[in-house]
Amino acid sequence: MQEPAVAEVRTTCPYCGVGCGVLARVTPDGSVSVRGDPEHPANFGKLCSKGMALGETTGLEGRVLAPEIGGREASWDDALDLVARRFTDTVGRYGPDSVAFYVSGQLLTEDYYVANKLMKGFIGSANIDTNSRLCMASSVAGHRRAFGEDIVPGIYEDFEQADLVVLAGSNTAWCHPIIYQRLLAARRKRGTKIVVVDPRRTATAEEGDLHLAIDPGTDVLLFNGLLAHLARSNVIDESFVAGRTSGLAIALDAAAADAPSIESVAEGCGLNSGDVRLFYELFAATERSITVYSQGVNQSVHGTDKVNAIINCHLATGRIGRPGMGAFSVTGQPNAMGGREVGGLANQLAAHMSFESTQDIETVSRFWNAPNIARKAGLKAVDLFRAAGDGRVKALWIMGTNPAVSMPDAGRVRAALKACDFVVVSDIIRTDTTRFADVLLPAAGWGEKSGTVTNSERRISRQRPFLPLPGAARPDWKIVCDVARRMGYGHAFSFDGPAAIFREHAALSTYENAGERLFDIGAFAGVTEAEYDGFTPVCWPVSRDGASADRLFGDGCFPTADGRAFFVAVRQQSVAQAVDATRPISLNTGRLRDQWHTMTRTGRVPRLMSNAPEPLLEIAAEDAIRYELADGDLASVSSPYGLARAKVKVSSSQKPSSAFLPMHWSGQFAANAGAGPLATPLADAVSGQPELKHVPVKIVREEVAWQGVLITRRYLRPTGFVHWSRQTVSGGWIYELCGTETPDQGILLSRQFMEAYRREELLEYTDRRGLNYRAAAIDDDGAMAEALLVSPQGQLPSRDWLVSLLGSRVPLSGAERMALLSGRSPVPTPSIGRIVCSCFNIGVNQIAVSVAAGCRSVGEIGEHIRAGTNCGSCRAEIRKIIDEARLQAAE
Repeated sequence: MQEPAVAEVRTTCPYCGVGCGVLARVTPDGSVSVRGDPEHPANFGKLCSKGMALGETTGLEGRVLAPEIGGREASWDDALDLVARRFTDTVGRYGPDSVAFYVSGQLLTEDYYVANKLMKGFIGSANIDTNSRLCMASSVAGHRRAFGEDIVPGIYEDFEQADLVVLAGSNTAWCHPIIYQRLLAARRKRGTKIVVVDPRRTATAEEGDLHLAIDPGTDVLLFNGLLAHLARSNVIDESFVAGRTSGLAIALDAAAADAPSIESVAEGCGLNSGDVRLFYELFAATERSITVYSQGVNQSVHGTDKVNAIINCHLATGRIGRPGMGAFSVTGQPNAMGGREVGGLANQLAAHMSFESTQDIETVSRFWNAPNIARKAGLKAVDLFRAAGDGRVKALWIMGTNPAVSMPDAGRVRAALKACDFVVVSDIIRTDTTRFADVLLPAAGWGEKSGTVTNSERRISRQRPFLPLPGAARPDWKIVCDVARRMGYGHAFSFDGPAAIFREHAALSTYENAGERLFDIGAFAGVTEAEYDGFTPVCWPVSRDGASADRLFGDGCFPTADGRAFFVAVRQQSVAQAVDATRPISLNTGRLRDQWHTMTRTGRVPRLMSNAPEPLLEIAAEDAIRYELADGDLASVSSPYGLARAKVKVSSSQKPSSAFLPMHWSGQFAANAGAGPLATPLADAVSGQPELKHVPVKIVREEVAWQGVLITRRYLRPTGFVHWSRQTVSGGWIYELCGTETPDQGILLSRQFMEAYRREELLEYTDRRGLNYRAAAIDDDGAMAEALLVSPQGQLPSRDWLVSLLGSRVPLSGAERMALLSGRSPVPTPSIGRIVCSCFNIGVNQIAVSVAAGCRSVGEIGEHIRAGTNCGSCRAEIRKIIDEARLQAAE
């Protein structure tokens, strides 16, 4: 009998700010399948490698499934009573500013709304900040200075309608691959020019027409130079500037003082003057120009100035709010924009209102019936954790984020969490942060919760549940409302579901709003449950009278007191904490192609781990020679704030005196390999966004004497090793181990991992010199359960065959048992090699075979084995493989 068809649920991806639509369904065997939603206007059916693997992230391994108090399972009533009592008592004794919330762009808008309402409206403090502070706070501040409100004026169609796209501080190919593929498709049709401004030669830069590898922190100088060039070239839109803006003369004076010539800009930015001139002339000559920027601009002690330097160039030319024109901030998280809408940042009020306006404070107070509303901005992220560490914040609630890893100066953050009197963590999974929780609350995850998110183009979409809540997990909005009721605020938190919260959020957006605030979704203030369930993606504003707009500012009207946009005069400042003789390398950090934040979801998916399975420190060849480093060496990296260790990768992507360490590695996946402990807590004076793209470091080679690999079904947290990292594979995990002890000592340390299998069949071998050790455990069914290989540095055999045995769980043949300790299959088996295309699980060796068979382009590779034909984020790497093969053939 044929199985009945299972309905697909239309929802939204929980990763980056592109906000792709997803069709998800639970198959009859209980697994989850996903595909892109062809009707969603963000992605039209496409998904990146992370999105395609969403169905593999919904398992319950590692999930928090019940409340815990002091590490012991508790009832919801006991946990919520304790949270409410401790927060109430702390406020009563020390005042409202003695408590704080630290929330996340992973929350849905409805979750964000009630958390903000509770803290600002009823506890009476603005001490609620978000990990989006680390993502786009400088954009918020820059928008408000220039436009009067936090507005992204453009939409994704502008990527396709522009003739010039400037990608500044944005590795779009990896971080926002779907809109990047939309851009490349448009380039094939209309010849769009792409300029990439980034210190690294990223996958995005590989595809660009011009790469400007600026020195870290010199973006203001580059764009001030552009503004000065536009004035010298008579490209200023005099009519637009005179009628719709103010402040150009002062901004031009600052730009001219900074950038008297193209040559001075080139020297100050570390660029070739010809490349700078080409960029300036291209921008001046191309009306349909869009500048897309992301964390490379925002994450800086001068991030707000960088944002305004970019916006100034678009205002000066009138290139804003029209097709293919404008400054466009792309966010890193799925609901960073939604958090901005509800006031999730400590210096904001809900519905784009501000603490700087007494009228705004009174408006929100009246709407919420909250006379005790906060009347001043609260602590921003860096200061919030400092306050937790020194005792000013005595009760802290963290929701859906992992600051013990992701915050700068993360060692100090961990010390603050340990010192804080009372820490509550709501999350779906155990993280480095949950270890510090006095109360741990199980939250609903993607696929289980219901609400809305807003993407980078202001498009609101629904996330819908298609899985039951596991264990005792609850949605974040319900957890917050339950605590609020216990604190005595039940009248304001009597919501019966996310639709009711969304209605109130929409009503507040239009309350006493006669057009002063562009954020207005009043059309949904009366949305019914059925309408909410069937909600289709829409860009705000959508006012109560039904008026809506996709692009904004095309009419030249801005939400300022006089309706004019404002040029902000900015100057290039000295780079904070410049490199010197003691720390001569500038360390940058950012995302890997297939990973997300601290890897709590993606780190458990084998195909997402396979492209970059361990933390690597990228350095330039010149620096490798200077510091006697080679590929695969273990290096220690020290900054004024902390220490990390990672293996070295010599890369042509890095400029000399620079290095790159990915942001993702937490204590769950490696030993002391995170970028957070190294990063400076210095922050932008306007936005409070910390500098994550530059910190001076010293890099030293570690004298590794031995290395090992443990292939096992067990999830472990190794201790006692100089360095280790963990990679998930089919059937279990691979642990890379190494040490500075002598090999025999390393063997003794590594053998401790085999203790658990002493009751089962254990095969062991140690060579005569005591330098090589091999062990394998065989389970009761005759399958390999674990294998450990230890050798002097550089002498480990391949582990591909052993990994395949772990995944298959098939009883070993006699020949396989004989060969087990060698690590080599008795029958030659081809290896696909390191995964290059995660969408279709295509390895480097398969691509090499296709090149040898005659494929000479990325397109031909795609036709032959599909690699690079989905999200396209691997195309630059495929091209490198092709180019290297050509060079080898020519030798």
